Amino acid sequence: MWQRIRTLIIKELLAVWRDPKGRFVLLVPPVIQMLIFSYAATQEVKNVRVAVLNQDMGIYARDLVAHFEGSPNFREVVHLRADADIAKVIDSRSVLMVVHIRQDFSRAVSAGRQASVQLILDGRSSNASLILGGYAQQIISAYNTELSPTLRGPPPAPASVVVARSWFNPNLDAFWSTVPSLVAILVALEGLMVTGLSVARERELGTFDQLLVSPLGPGEIIVGKTAAAFLVGMAEGTLMVTVAVAFFHIPLTGSVALLYASMAVYLLAILGIGLFISSLANTQQQAILGTFSFMVPMMLLSGFASPVENMPDWLQYVTLANPVRHFMVIVKGIFLKAMPAGDVLNSLWPLVLIAAATLTGSTRLFRRRAG
Repeated sequence: MWQRIRTLIIKELLAVWRDPKGRFVLLVPPVIQMLIFSYAATQEVKNVRVAVLNQDMGIYARDLVAHFEGSPNFREVVHLRADADIAKVIDSRSVLMVVHIRQDFSRAVSAGRQASVQLILDGRSSNASLILGGYAQQIISAYNTELSPTLRGPPPAPASVVVARSWFNPNLDAFWSTVPSLVAILVALEGLMVTGLSVARERELGTFDQLLVSPLGPGEIIVGKTAAAFLVGMAEGTLMVTVAVAFFHIPLTGSVALLYASMAVYLLAILGIGLFISSLANTQQQAILGTFSFMVPMMLLSGFASPVENMPDWLQYVTLANPVRHFMVIVKGIFLKAMPAGDVLNSLWPLVLIAAATLTGSTRLFRRRAG
């Protein structure tokens, strides 16, 4: 039996590797996706255009505008001339924020009174607007600190100073958060694609019936195809981890053995879903559509785009059946904070249950369809 399964595994690997298109799909797109998504999927807000409507033109207003122009977070500061220009630039999305400095700003600062600055944000991009508002408040606070010694009146009372420390990502590098998450997503995508196309390709090429009349039983066929896809998936995972460490310089602070053990269980859970899709599909096109039908909700419910804790309670329970959610916790923990084995196990045992359920369900469906 094991000799027949070994022969099937070799046959599956050669079928993928000897096909030039198959080699291209396995090697080139994952690396390109890793590079593109790492830069495109960042949650930072940089290199944006903002506008300033300065109706004061006094020295203090000009200094504040200069602080905005010198900020590295803004690509360009557009100067407006009238109130009517605010609606135009916001409606056209040419800028995400307008800083409105009124006519009495410098006079109020000189007199020691409170001077106000209006921030007008584009609420259609709520996350970006929130971050831009934070940038603007930091700039204004820094400018107030510079002005304090030069203003008339008693010196300000000492205030408490907040010193922020970011654990596991001291420089708040967006790549450190994004790239490990992409390892989980791209490994799942490649695993689904390879497994989803395996049986569908046999049906489309007309070799599936030949496989059924061979000495191989349905169980042996499932084991052989799963093992071949598993080896390809582990190789893809190794490629993703190598790119993360060598190209993006993401620190791999945890145990490599724990990472690969978790990736193996994760791949089994993903391959069970892929085999389920492949058993249902009659053509490779149907398998590809089925793969993306599963992959999009899996990615959205993984915590990559938004934290799971921000989702409604009922949806958080739904995410427990998503293998990407559990492995994303593991891969980010092992990469960034050297997650110990006990914490890894807390996210690993749900993956074991998911893998058992998906592999059992796909095997039963394959036997039914094959019979």
